[in-house]
Amino acid sequence: MSAIRSKQYYATSSLVVGYALCSSLLAVINKFAITNFNYPGLLTALQYLTSTLGVWILGKFGFLHHDPFTIENAKKFLPAAFVFYLAIFTNTNLLRHANVDTFIVFRSCTPLLVAVADTAFRKQPCPSKLTYLALVVILGGAFGYVATDSGFNLTAYSWALAYLVTITTEMVYIKHMVTNLGLNTWGFVFYNNLLSLMMAPLFWIITGEYVDVFIAMGSNGKGNLFHPVAFVAVALSCVFGLLISFFGFAARKAISATAFTVTGVVNKFLTVAINVLIWDKHASPFGLGCLLMTIAGGVLYQQSVTGVTSAPPQRDSAVSKQDNGNDHDNYGDSDEEKGMSGKISGV
Repeated sequence: MSAIRSKQYYATSSLVVGYALCSSLLAVINKFAITNFNYPGLLTALQYLTSTLGVWILGKFGFLHHDPFTIENAKKFLPAAFVFYLAIFTNTNLLRHANVDTFIVFRSCTPLLVAVADTAFRKQPCPSKLTYLALVVILGGAFGYVATDSGFNLTAYSWALAYLVTITTEMVYIKHMVTNLGLNTWGFVFYNNLLSLMMAPLFWIITGEYVDVFIAMGSNGKGNLFHPVAFVAVALSCVFGLLISFFGFAARKAISATAFTVTGVVNKFLTVAINVLIWDKHASPFGLGCLLMTIAGGVLYQQSVTGVTSAPPQRDSAVSKQDNGNDHDNYGDSDEEKGMSGKISGV
């Protein structure tokens, strides 16, 4: 009996560590990718392709189960996928023009707008006093960071505001709609990425990025489209996008909602530490203090809205539906945590 418990403990620990590493590294890897492969539309399309093929292949070999593709479900899911695509697209362009610290600050501000939107549009109860305090801390840290950001530029902050609006809309809208479709967890990942992949060419045309791609393909190696460093960066981004989908959903099955939330918060601190160690593109000491204040507000917020007596997670279809609407960090943080998606999967 003790041997079985020991195996379960190590299996659970491996999943949590795997999720923590993927989540904390993903924003930095995506910044590395977009720096060396300056085609945000194509980069996100490659990530969608990797995640779609990954889920389909693993499903064929019986490693996971996802809902089959149907036109009826696709029509119902299309608006959610469109909002999700916009969130990932703005996320990528934010990382293209700003540093990782700026991304984390704006990502950490999402509870503030989600709380307002939930109360205004979804008729949810007003936040508690502790939640209000957490939101004020988040807002104060964000204002302090923006006011002292030496790298402030209008383009970066325009994308940051666009990202903040779209990721908030995505969280509230998908939570409202997708949970009623009856898709399981991997069905959600499959539909999200497949429909986003189908929309990618439209955005290439709208943004004119296809012209830059064709020029790079015809530049006889002078462009960065086929540069070895760019290839490695894109490959890492795509693989980690898929990995965070797997580890994120697997860890959520293995541990309580509270433990998973705490892990997600700690990941942001790890991301900040990694970013400071390997990049010179980070905030000033005061800016980092404001960034940590914003994250601390996020910790307080999660404690105020997460019950300390959370029941052990049940893996029925109802909970699979709940999972579909509650975490998009994969694309940045599905965390992350869509994020960026598999978030630029950690949306």
